Amino acid sequence: MRIRSFQEYETAYKKSVEQPENFWNDIAENFTWYKKWDKVVDWDFKDYKVKWFEGASLNITENCIDRHLPHKANDIAFIWESNFDNAPNRKITYQQLHDEVCKTANALKKLGVKKGDRVCIYLPMVPQAVYSMLACARIGAIHSVVFAGFSAASLAGRIQDCECKIIICSDGSYRGDKILNLKNVVDEAIETCPSITNTIVLKVTNELVDFKVGFDIWWNDLVPTCDNFCKPEIMDSEDELFILYTSGSTGKPKGVVHTCGGYMVYTAYTFVNVFQYDANDIYWCTADVGWITGHSYITYGPLLAGATSIIYEGVPVFPDSGRFWKIIDKYKVTHFYTAPTAIRALEACGIEFVTPYHLSSLKVLGSVGEPINIEAWQWYNKNIGKEKCPIVDTWWQTETGGILISSLAGVTPQKPSYATLPLPGVQPILVDDKGNEIIGNNVEGNLCIKYPWPSIIRTTFGDHDRCKQTYFTTYPNLYFTGDGCKRDETGNYRITGRVDDVMNISGHRIGTAEVESAINSHADVVESAVVGYPHDIKGQGIYAFVIAPSITKNNSTLTTEIISVVSKLISPIAKPDKIQIVSGLPKTRSGKIMRRILRKIAEGDVNNLGDISTLLDPNVVEEIKKGRV
Repeated sequence: MRIRSFQEYETAYKKSVEQPENFWNDIAENFTWYKKWDKVVDWDFKDYKVKWFEGASLNITENCIDRHLPHKANDIAFIWESNFDNAPNRKITYQQLHDEVCKTANALKKLGVKKGDRVCIYLPMVPQAVYSMLACARIGAIHSVVFAGFSAASLAGRIQDCECKIIICSDGSYRGDKILNLKNVVDEAIETCPSITNTIVLKVTNELVDFKVGFDIWWNDLVPTCDNFCKPEIMDSEDELFILYTSGSTGKPKGVVHTCGGYMVYTAYTFVNVFQYDANDIYWCTADVGWITGHSYITYGPLLAGATSIIYEGVPVFPDSGRFWKIIDKYKVTHFYTAPTAIRALEACGIEFVTPYHLSSLKVLGSVGEPINIEAWQWYNKNIGKEKCPIVDTWWQTETGGILISSLAGVTPQKPSYATLPLPGVQPILVDDKGNEIIGNNVEGNLCIKYPWPSIIRTTFGDHDRCKQTYFTTYPNLYFTGDGCKRDETGNYRITGRVDDVMNISGHRIGTAEVESAINSHADVVESAVVGYPHDIKGQGIYAFVIAPSITKNNSTLTTEIISVVSKLISPIAKPDKIQIVSGLPKTRSGKIMRRILRKIAEGDVNNLGDISTLLDPNVVEEIKKGRV
């Protein structure tokens, strides 16, 4: 399963394209199955259906935990590092992980959770977040993790969409020097969620909470009393494993569904090969389990490989901007996987926060969430990797389940700002706007994939037609990623950004329609248009053009209120960085907002707006240009 040379990569890739069923059959043989598959893959991109390892049965938690116990029971699965750097850490062996997952699974069963039920997890970065995910998988329940920074309205929408039965949360969370009361957010959210029968509340901060006896149940009273063995549910390869919501170009987030067998095979394969993880390495992914990176490369991928990983509760800059580097030295981290946003933010803090630390244990660096710019790549390479660590610049999506394009650390060539080459089993092509394939190198187009990989999205929960429409109708018989892409003279791929109305803010996909809907809910706002623009730290910032007839000029009070309402309805992640009050928006005669023009203005490229004569009111463009903030 492990590729160790460029020649082996070329051989594996060739086989994966020419004999994909044989290739994935051989990879899947490395795992524990109750029953083997009747057919490796059955797929149709036109009517969209995909099945991997059809007829097989398994339980992913047996592969994550149980199969390691005979030889790794006392090995460390996770090291938990608190928000506070002077607090004791927690080391969790594979045996302890097994016991805690089983106790949590039995607790869910006591509350009536059955195979196929949905469980919402709204927790900070504590070990119980991972226990909860694996406990659901153990008993065949479907977990839906929601990032514990989303608002009550966003949380409620996700719970309502998949009709969760139980929500697992905490009283609060630590965020640097702040304490957030998560239980209050949950209480507000579930007022409109009749499907919730119980809330399990973990004590983290000991915040005062409104505790409803009989409905609310303390984790600390329930879980420790449960038996530490839970027989794993036998799951079909195509049974749903989890739902994870992601923003799209329309307002309502999509519940991306991943299934058990293919997701297991692909996340394990990509983890081992991209990061070149070896026994006794210490791996640290700084993501949150509320995002796909935390699912695939904190929870499932590393555990499937029997790895030792770090879970970090805190933020990069608390108590100071050297915290990441201090943790790396403290645990002798060998593999460090983080986001370009974090790299740029820490670079801006100054090299004095890096120099006190040796960082000599590092072997591999990784980047995830968005394309990493050359300047950040070079700083990362020089100051963190000491110019001796390969950097894997990974490109993938919530919908892909695992990394699709990346160098393999120290095995395949790397190139700054390029994701480089596809993983074996991934067949990317570039197409023009009409769907014609663009052949050759030194070309640019829209990135599509022409053959399924095992962890491809199966559906959007409760609305399969939306899945088909979003990913498989723009270009017939192709999976459309929504990204633009360049291919250089040697076949390396560089992602150039979204081509739809989705912004990438600090590595988080946020739909323009979602933000506009929140802004438009303000009583003084008639209409708004939102676009992304280059941001030194976030990669993209959010620029909002707002029509508010009762406001005659940019108004600080309205700006503050808009930021507040977006934070409340979505999350602080989605709040606009710039807000410009305008009297009108550039629209075609049919009423379509010309975002192309607004993007140019937001970027400061006001002299290259193209032809505006066909607009309903071309004069509005001059007004917007003059009022740019």
